[in-house]
Amino acid sequence: MQLIIPAYNEEARLPATLRALRRHALGAVETPGSLQVIVVDNASTDRTAAIAAAADSPAMRVQVLACPTKGKGAAVRAGVAATTADVVGFMDADGATSLDALQDAADLMARGADVAIGSRGLEDSITMARHSRSRAVGASVYRKLAGRLVPGVADTQCGFKIMRGELARTVFAATETVGFSFDVEVLARARMAGARIAEFPVTWIDVPGSSFMPLRHGFASFAELADISWRMRGLRPVVPTSAGLRRPPVVTGLRAAAEA
Repeated sequence: MQLIIPAYNEEARLPATLRALRRHALGAVETPGSLQVIVVDNASTDRTAAIAAAADSPAMRVQVLACPTKGKGAAVRAGVAATTADVVGFMDADGATSLDALQDAADLMARGADVAIGSRGLEDSITMARHSRSRAVGASVYRKLAGRLVPGVADTQCGFKIMRGELARTVFAATETVGFSFDVEVLARARMAGARIAEFPVTWIDVPGSSFMPLRHGFASFAELADISWRMRGLRPVVPTSAGLRRPPVVTGLRAAAEA
């Protein structure tokens, strides 16, 4: 598996995340080096790139990739384009999502999912957040609008998603959103390709230091949703060329995926 971590000025939060990933790799991966990490340095002005490079080891290879185009979506797209693995994914540099999600995602992929996404919107999820009331209201409105583009998905924005490699590279090559709403376009295009999307509950703990600023990025995220809606309008589902993708488009929840 190749796991992408977009990083903008993450010298404070990235080291703990990489250490946790390395411990997971040593404890859960049979073959050293099976888990490969691509840290995409998104025009950082601190020591993010140097810290990521220093984390490279035989147990967990770490590649540092520079992405001068600012925006989380641009960074993840650059990372996906550099992958070659059969399974790829991405997670946030803050490590907010428990790494138990790696095994949960792997289980869903083994059951036939093409995309496995962590979700804070499912009943069994455990979330600990320190958001203001205004940010909570904004997030609620955002979820409703995003839900019109990807019906049936409870949480489009949790920063933990695993996909089949070929599908990921195809979908991201077509994705144009460079900011925080890129997840919505990725999921919408995956559905358009006939991919089976499965959500699963996660343990998610808010980590201070996010670069997301509600006043500066919030309005831009809503504008991105409008752009995504416009781009997706009129597009018709494409019959997949791979038999592995000829499945129902969305499965919501871990239980539904297990029973499908």
